Amino acid sequence: MDIHEYQAKEILAGYGVKIADGGLAYSPEDAVQRAREIGGDVWAVKAQIHSGARGKAGGVKICKTHEEVEAAAESMLGRKLVTHQTGPEGKVCLRLYVEAGTNIAKELYFSLLVDRAHESIIMVGSAEGGMEIEDLAENSPEKITKIQIDPAVGLLDFQAREMAFALGLEPSQISPAVKVIKGCYRAMRDLDANMIEINPLVVTGGSGKLMVLDAKMGFDDNALFRRQKVAELRDKTQEDQREMAAADRGLSYVGLDGDIGCMINGAGLAMA
Repeated sequence: MDIHEYQAKEILAGYGVKIADGGLAYSPEDAVQRAREIGGDVWAVKAQIHSGARGKAGGVKICKTHEEVEAAAESMLGRKLVTHQTGPEGKVCLRLYVEAGTNIAKELYFSLLVDRAHESIIMVGSAEGGMEIEDLAENSPEKITKIQIDPAVGLLDFQAREMAFALGLEPSQISPAVKVIKGCYRAMRDLDANMIEINPLVVTGGSGKLMVLDAKMGFDDNALFRRQKVAELRDKTQEDQREMAAADRGLSYVGLDGDIGCMINGAGLAMA
């Protein structure tokens, strides 16, 4: 189960991770009101759909006036955003997150994932975050650091520090980075998450503080029975309605393209 950016940020903030001021909006008028409440003179208006790469699809707009906030909201709400993660069918944006603008000095990447091949959690980080992280992973994999975490032992202090140094931070920023890393790990462990991705984790200009600018979280459906508060975050409008109908009946269903499907019992027979 995936959740929205604003929900992931609320969770991480509860674990001591710093986020920018922001608020939810369901209409252009709501968006302007959120901008007024936040204050300042720059805001980011973000479409809330279950997908990454929203910026490239026009789902993130930087606004400098309330009129621009209203126009950005009108351009997103009720419309489909198509990214390489949504597929050609896209996802409809029904809510927005309006966030205070941030003076960005540096963009970093950090994530925690379940590594099923090694039966562990893998911590992934790079000193080069932002919208081009997928190109970086493909063309310059040496710029990405990966650290395996034994779930029976948990995240060790030296591993958190190793990742913080790998992010290319100043000595004064190592301790705050370790706090972010540990907070994310605790959230993953406590809530049965199978993925936490922060892209970007930014160093702010002037103050040099670390702040989560975008966050994604995914959860193990099989553990939701013991995570009722997490289950309540589910947005059924963002999920395949066929899969949701099956889930309501206690069934697992995977939607496929095309008209022909095969139901096979046994991997050997399937490969044959």
